[in-house]
Amino acid sequence: MNHTVRICGIAGSLRRASYNRGLLRAAVELAPAAGAVVEAFDLRPIPFYDADVEAEGDPEPVAALKRAILEADALLIATPENNYGIPGVLKNALDWASRAPERALHGKPVALLGATPGGFGTTRAQSHVRQVLANPGSLVLPKPELMVSQAQAKFDADGDLTDEATREQVGALLVALVDWVGLVGRRGEA
Repeated sequence: MNHTVRICGIAGSLRRASYNRGLLRAAVELAPAAGAVVEAFDLRPIPFYDADVEAEGDPEPVAALKRAILEADALLIATPENNYGIPGVLKNALDWASRAPERALHGKPVALLGATPGGFGTTRAQSHVRQVLANPGSLVLPKPELMVSQAQAKFDADGDLTDEATREQVGALLVALVDWVGLVGRRGEA
């Protein structure tokens, strides 16, 4: 790619010191080496999806989310795993972003990563996110997969990623996402 790839990053956790928000912060730091810039979008202001509210027009936080995704070349999703699945806050945001008329997720290149204190490293949640993104037609990067287990040993008390091997994996994922954007084409180009 000859241009800097713009990536919208979202985390499926609202907790300030969450491991997944920490993964996004690491991605922001590591992106320039991959030929990219990651801009994190905070899901806190996104209201619960409600078709009655949608019929009156998207609330400003939802419109801002859709704009952020549409203006980006790719989407980076950091997901925790809650009860073997996707957190409600993330599912809610993806539901809003999938809606017409913008259909912000359609054709959007996406990469997934996630961290958890458990032993399976968000395997089930990432599988669930892939299912959710199939319907709106997102183009999810097949490999590499980044599922961080035993996260408490890899992040500090503020939720910042300190494990160098995991930081290298985040960097490699960003390089793969930049390559994926080049392979599947930027949204809106023929």
